[in-house]
Amino acid sequence: MYLKSALQTSHDLLAKSVHPGDTVVDATAGNGHDTLFLAQLVGHHGHVYSFDIQKKAIQATRALLENHHVETPVSLINTGHENADHYVKEPLAAAIFNLGYLPGADHQLATTAQTTVIAMQKLLANLRRHGVLLLVVYVGHHGSQQEQQAVLNFVTRLPQTDFHVMQYQFINQINHPPMLIAIEKR
Repeated sequence: MYLKSALQTSHDLLAKSVHPGDTVVDATAGNGHDTLFLAQLVGHHGHVYSFDIQKKAIQATRALLENHHVETPVSLINTGHENADHYVKEPLAAAIFNLGYLPGADHQLATTAQTTVIAMQKLLANLRRHGVLLLVVYVGHHGSQQEQQAVLNFVTRLPQTDFHVMQYQFINQINHPPMLIAIEKR
């Protein structure tokens, strides 16, 4: 298939935007796959900040990094992404969110509209020119429709003079395929 999923497309965009030595954020560590991918992109001289409210997610991410012998500086931070500004001070090349719940865990513990929008505001303020903020928005679980609408309301109001915003999603598939929102700072 030539058309890629939202998640595959997010990784393609990261690969084009992130370079060795960059600082990046995985706003939702989950099982660690985005953190690992970002660590491989930034290399030994870069830095990855990875956030999650669930200790189980931080532990899974740590194990994945250890299994892949990652030597990149990675800060695994057991707090919500809305607190990223307390930890990340340097300009960011990219940030990625996978909204929703931790696969294989309690579906009631999920990202929320309020904290996601706060995190987006803070991370966009720290994004360097041509940096990207990506959101893979999953729907179909409790609260997901409100979060999706809050994200869309926020991004459609971003000034065109400062940001490019794109939406990518399959629209004829069952089971609520995720949507990708990509924001590039101009």
